[in-house]
Amino acid sequence: MVSFMPSGRYQSENEVNASDDLDFRHHNYKDMRQMMKVINEECPNITRIYNIGKSSKGLKMYAMEISDNPGEHEEGEPEFRYTAGLHGNEALGRELLLLLMQFLCKEYKDDNPRVRRLVDGVRIHLVPSLNPDAYELAYEMGSEMGNWALGHWTEEGYDLFQNFPDLNSILWGAEDRGWVPRIVPNHHIPLPENYLSGSLAVETKAIISWMERTPFVLGANLQGGEKMVVYPFDMQRPPISVSLSELNACKMANAEMNEETWTADDAMFRWLAMSYAHSHLTMTETYRGSCHGDDVTGGQGIINRASWKPVVGMNDFSYLHTNCFELSIFLGCDKFPHESELPLEWENNREALLSFMEQVNRGIKGIVRDMEGNPLPNATISVEGLRHDVKTAASGDYWRLLNPGEYKVTAKADGHTSHTRLCMVGYDTGATPCSFTLAKSNWDRIKRIMALNGNRPIRVVPKTNRLKATVSTTGAPPTTTTVAYPRANPQRAERLRRLRLMRLRRLQARRSRGRISTTPPTTTTTTTTTTTTTTTQPPETESTTSWYDSWFPVGSWTENPFDAFLFDSAPTQEYNFEYKID
Repeated sequence: MVSFMPSGRYQSENEVNASDDLDFRHHNYKDMRQMMKVINEECPNITRIYNIGKSSKGLKMYAMEISDNPGEHEEGEPEFRYTAGLHGNEALGRELLLLLMQFLCKEYKDDNPRVRRLVDGVRIHLVPSLNPDAYELAYEMGSEMGNWALGHWTEEGYDLFQNFPDLNSILWGAEDRGWVPRIVPNHHIPLPENYLSGSLAVETKAIISWMERTPFVLGANLQGGEKMVVYPFDMQRPPISVSLSELNACKMANAEMNEETWTADDAMFRWLAMSYAHSHLTMTETYRGSCHGDDVTGGQGIINRASWKPVVGMNDFSYLHTNCFELSIFLGCDKFPHESELPLEWENNREALLSFMEQVNRGIKGIVRDMEGNPLPNATISVEGLRHDVKTAASGDYWRLLNPGEYKVTAKADGHTSHTRLCMVGYDTGATPCSFTLAKSNWDRIKRIMALNGNRPIRVVPKTNRLKATVSTTGAPPTTTTVAYPRANPQRAERLRRLRLMRLRRLQARRSRGRISTTPPTTTTTTTTTTTTTTTQPPETESTTSWYDSWFPVGSWTENPFDAFLFDSAPTQEYNFEYKID
């Protein structure tokens, strides 16, 4: 078995003692790459090394994937990420992730049941250094406190955490105008136009691309300089009455902005933050105060970032642009602790790192398919009462983090009828299955017919077994679209026939009573008019058009509308056909 020796020499031994099975030291870029390679060779069946991009100096931003089937997304399996090194001088997160890689590899091989559940049920991504250029600079100077800011920014001078677009203002501005969700969605808000071509770090571009192509569910970025967990929103929402110029003036005057700004999932974010802080051995021991003054967390070790130090940052971007819920974990006051402190820091954080990863299986999960069993990517999953939706992945699966409770969940997809069901989230381990099967939408087919005929308005009336769309045009023969449908449900057809007969009999009985009641008495002098009304009306056959058509939407908005005759069947029935214009 391979042991990860603190001396930097990787030796093979028959046994690994508890004191030397992990490599407690600081790793520069070359050492980090070598360490990841050794872990991959030790556990090739559950690990994969890849890079998410390059830094401005060309150093690769390496990631370690840990999964029972590395290299591909498994249907129904959530994806989780830990990242570190956004600021190069905050080294503890980097070393904790390297230790976590070693730990998961070793414990999986030793059949630790908890680790096996994690690795077999979650696709884990660990990125120890998102800013490798800056770390190399800080590493050369050592771990003294005097180098507090050295290596904080990228080679080009960017603070990576704050180098993400401000999607909060887009969402809040749209909410103030009543545009959400009709015009502006409450999730997956697109990047501002020309953003990627603007002032943006190459590392940020790589991170955004990685976020977009991987269906992450939960993540955390490890930072330093404080000891607490902060959760979104990171940016504070300004009052509606405050203009942009007034807001800028307040910022320039260093005005205090200490109002909390909650997401739609605030209760969930609080739970996620507490799952780490309360599993950490010392994070809630705040009786001595925080790193730089009084304790701002109220003894809980967690805080809403907007009420502490509001910034435009990575966490809000992740929440509003992707499905991923992300938090920032501040590991300690010393950004670059001495190597001798690493074993203690690992013990303080080990349980918290594992516990937070396990939260990815909280809530509901499922697959959205059509009637033929095909997965529906980019379907929208909405939860009643929560103004934040998620989308399905390319394989049609989704995950929605939720606290225990009863939820009304709706799945929607373009061209399909939405479906709502009740989903229960319990206290047991594991997400509750909540899948959907969606039928094709009649309205989608109608819109395609309208598009073929100049988008003229439509009038819908029933026909038997065929769909017929006729467009009347002046001076030209009408265009007809005919589509064969499957046969109607015979039981439903019989039920409708009986309803029609009952309606006809009632109308006939009412007509007969009307004739009797309107017969003029002999003593009345005004019988001529009444007699004329009753005797001159010829017998007629009752038509079903008026009352039958009233069951269906009928409308005419132009002089030349076209009629679409729809097959009379259940609205959720699935069809597969082609349209042909004669």
